[in-house]
Amino acid sequence: MSAQGETSWIRHFPPASWLADYRASWLGADAIAGVTLAAYAIPVSLAYAGLAGLPPQIGVYGYLLGGVGYALLGSSRQLAVGPTSAISLMIAGAVGLLAGGDATRYGQIASLVAFSVAVLCLIAWLFRLSVLVRLISDSILVGFKAGAGLTIIMSQLPSLFGVAGGGHNFFDRAIKLAGQLGDTRPLVLGIGVVAIVLLLLGERRLPGKPVGLAVVALSILIVSVLGLAAMGLPVTGNIPTGLPSLALPTFGLLEFDDLFPIAAGCLVLAYVEGVSAARSFAAKHGYALDVRQEFLGLGAANLAAALGHGYPVAGGLSQSAVNDAAGARTPLALVFCSATLALCLLFFTGLLTNLPKTVLAAIVFSAVYKLVDIPALARMWRISRIDFYAAVIALVSVLFLGILQGVLLAAVASIFLLLLRASQPNIAFLGRQPGSGRYSDRARHDDVEPLRGIIAFRPETSLLYVNAETIFETVLAALRTSADVKLVACDLSASPFIDLAGSRMLHDLHQELASRGITFCIVGAHAQLRDLLQADGLADKTDSGDWMRSLDSVLSNRMPQASS
Repeated sequence: MSAQGETSWIRHFPPASWLADYRASWLGADAIAGVTLAAYAIPVSLAYAGLAGLPPQIGVYGYLLGGVGYALLGSSRQLAVGPTSAISLMIAGAVGLLAGGDATRYGQIASLVAFSVAVLCLIAWLFRLSVLVRLISDSILVGFKAGAGLTIIMSQLPSLFGVAGGGHNFFDRAIKLAGQLGDTRPLVLGIGVVAIVLLLLGERRLPGKPVGLAVVALSILIVSVLGLAAMGLPVTGNIPTGLPSLALPTFGLLEFDDLFPIAAGCLVLAYVEGVSAARSFAAKHGYALDVRQEFLGLGAANLAAALGHGYPVAGGLSQSAVNDAAGARTPLALVFCSATLALCLLFFTGLLTNLPKTVLAAIVFSAVYKLVDIPALARMWRISRIDFYAAVIALVSVLFLGILQGVLLAAVASIFLLLLRASQPNIAFLGRQPGSGRYSDRARHDDVEPLRGIIAFRPETSLLYVNAETIFETVLAALRTSADVKLVACDLSASPFIDLAGSRMLHDLHQELASRGITFCIVGAHAQLRDLLQADGLADKTDSGDWMRSLDSVLSNRMPQASS
């Protein structure tokens, strides 16, 4: 095998790299981190499986198998992979409608979705689609997470109050819950509220510690000693003992039109959340994260989860923070976590029989309430209203439409926001800085000298089909308010790219100015711009010798008296 081929193989199989550098002193840290992560994962995975509408052990399968899959192909050394709140709620909302009340079919579809996510990850890796996922802006994500957090909290409130609940979206659930508050069961609510308080106190006073597991153990002890299950307190019941059996998911359950939106939505959620978390830990520990490789890591995790009858998994910030705080040095910590969970499934599931469902609701609440980031929304309102409105669109779409439709609409909103910003660029009309050959935006610098008989403008963006018309109309508007203009200079030094629509706009601008007897010149054009303008014939209309020159040199040579 050639050196280049070997290097490529190693690059796509991260363990070959981090195992080669592995130190014996790291083994204890990875082992402790794995056990700690398992202690965190047990209550959370049980809660998220319930949120997804699946048996509780399915959530544990996700952590057990997904972690091993990611450890094989993921590029992050601290990212922890398992069920997440948003994906769990997405599965509940989307798969529930397709399963038609059949519990067996429900689980089969959930596993098929995980398998489809794995296939889409491979396709995204092959076609290098990580750049497309990055089109979802941070502001959209803030709004989406807030909407998801509120929706998840609302979905758990019926279990917290001990009522039936119901509804299809946030507002429908809120209305139904309000009508059932008279049936609240004080015992259920009391245990749930105490659990929330303990979880929040533990998060503040004992960060990084398995507080959730301690709360679960305490609640099981109280329910068992006092016999509260016999008094009607809802509990998880028997959880099957043993490891998951491995098999391919059942194919042919859904048409492509039904399956693809769910899988695509899960992929977008999983990749964006996972890469965001992984980047933060890579920066903290000083190693490079391969965002393309993350598609393979995520795909391997979901393939493993699908083979074990699980549902889609992802890397999350909260579980990764637990893994990092516990001292994880490499993905071997995920393997230790999986081994610990396997032991629990083999020998200790009987201890979870009397786990109150209201405590699981409390765990979900304590895990997702921070998704509603009010300070971030307030900061957007102060600094950038367009980002704030984008976040609100994402938030409201999730509340009204649900997680799946919300994330897809958020993705469309991100692209729309990008196009909207590109279509309304800043076009700087320039004046000369006193005593220099430099030029600045007259709207931002009051002390610049006006250019007599000259309009010099600088589009501070690429010239594209989405903004060409805006630039053209803005220059003509400036021309209408200026007298005795003899020269219009277009400074392209701030324009890194141009397409055919941008070039056509310059042709049209030249034609319009020529009809008025006004000279048009282009300066400061970069290489790609010069190549396209040359190929499109603009050199026949403007002096291509000016294209590489500075604005000052062109104005001084052409009309020195005009700018004096």
